[in-house]
Amino acid sequence: MAKKRIAVIGAGISGLGAIKCCLDEDLEPTCFERNDDIGGLWKFQKNISEKMPSIYKSVTINTSKEMMCFSDFPIPDHFPNYMHNSKLMDYFRMYVKHFGLLKYIRFKTKVQSVKKHPDFSFTGQWDVVVEADEKQETLVFDGILVCSGHHTDPYLPLQSFPGIEKFEGCYFHSREYKSPEDFSGKRIIVVGIGNSGVDIAVELSHVAKQVFLSTRRGAWILHRVWDNGYPMDSSFFTRFNNFLQKIATTELVNNRLEKVLTSRFNHAHYGLQPQHRPLSQHPTVSDDLPNHIISGRVQVKPNVKEFTETDAVFDDGSIEENIDVVVFATGYSFSFPFLDGLINVTNNEVSLYKLMFPPELEKPTLAVIGLVQPLGIVLPIAELQSRWATRVFKGLSQLPSVKNMMADITQRKRAMGKRYVRTPRHTIQVDHIEYMDEIATLVGVKPNLLVLFLSDPKLAVEVLFGPCTPYQYRLQGPGKWDGARGAILTQRERIIKPLRTRITHEDSGSSSQLPWMKMAPVGLAFLAAGLAYFRYIHHRGKQK
Repeated sequence: MAKKRIAVIGAGISGLGAIKCCLDEDLEPTCFERNDDIGGLWKFQKNISEKMPSIYKSVTINTSKEMMCFSDFPIPDHFPNYMHNSKLMDYFRMYVKHFGLLKYIRFKTKVQSVKKHPDFSFTGQWDVVVEADEKQETLVFDGILVCSGHHTDPYLPLQSFPGIEKFEGCYFHSREYKSPEDFSGKRIIVVGIGNSGVDIAVELSHVAKQVFLSTRRGAWILHRVWDNGYPMDSSFFTRFNNFLQKIATTELVNNRLEKVLTSRFNHAHYGLQPQHRPLSQHPTVSDDLPNHIISGRVQVKPNVKEFTETDAVFDDGSIEENIDVVVFATGYSFSFPFLDGLINVTNNEVSLYKLMFPPELEKPTLAVIGLVQPLGIVLPIAELQSRWATRVFKGLSQLPSVKNMMADITQRKRAMGKRYVRTPRHTIQVDHIEYMDEIATLVGVKPNLLVLFLSDPKLAVEVLFGPCTPYQYRLQGPGKWDGARGAILTQRERIIKPLRTRITHEDSGSSSQLPWMKMAPVGLAFLAAGLAYFRYIHHRGKQK
């Protein structure tokens, strides 16, 4: 029987994992990439192109290497925990070479349209029109994995800034920013307090006369370097912490987070205090912002009310004169123009089952990969999505009825609306471990802690109290990787190794022990108490 042919649209972080997942399921992938290289968003290019992702030269990732790697290909232990974009590209090239993915990618090839084949209701096939060298061709595929990302359409709400049309200085979306050299001695406003806005404001402040960071709502600022100097995400995203968050109230978790974040610096004193709670908005990560505020190089301002020819008037009535440059770090919207209306996007909202599958297709042969904004890390989520999607394409995993899928979509939107500040930024938000486990359950690869504690207690303790790294989803089930156990048990060595470029007398096995291992005994007691509590509640429910 001929292999099913799968079109993968995009060779960024989602597309590379999708190609590999297709091969793992004995499918035949063809990846179409508009650019001349892999990497998508993370491939730095000095010149930008329409509908192409773009980053600035200094970008360093906000997620640590152990948390953001492909689940069966650890990042080399000597790589830094938080990698510069060029180092990340080195890792992608290693991955592509190791698994032989390059031969499946057609570069400089744009997907013009994806339409149902005439007999789609019977075969589930698609007609895909692609263009390369100004020549078009139509190809037939059995499945589509859309890996085009959601950082291609800059969101530039100029209508919200009266007077911008008469502003005599320079203004542009942050997508166009590349490096600070051309902005020496300028007075600059950066609008937006997301990760890009804060990074750009900090970088420009080294050369600018003054930088103003304008924010409508404020933000909670997380820092990459967490307790005892370990990466924030590897300390924060653990199964044990996730369990505690489930048994605690949202109010209690928010109070704890605010206490931790305020202990570093008082957000109100720094003009950053938002009205929302930490869990109600996607966090901003910056180790440098408070240092630049306290030194006066960055001044935090409220929303810009209006612009004049040379000045900016803010909502609090203050005015900053002689502004030279305005950088709008106002985020992105997303769309799928090549899908010919198959997926409708309204105010950055989509109706997709598990944020992947259009629910009303006669055949489930199209999935969107990586269309998530996690409190956590995109890459391992996208990879797990592809593992599930390819099994659906093969008929090894079934989707529920349209009615049940629509109910799930409605419930997810309702929960998102209840929790998050209503903005275009919070329409595809997911919690890292919760969503990973949700998809992993459908694939059959969610780690079974009870079985692990009975069969391999040492591994179980690391899985529960250590960082929830992608390797956990290779311990069992389809796609099991023999190296997963070893990768989990050695992950702390890979975290520490790039830091020890100078060995001190105090370096020892005990001092290198990570905080989550030290708290294991106490954690197990909490876990037992929590399980007893759930059992009690369940028993009372039965009695009623």
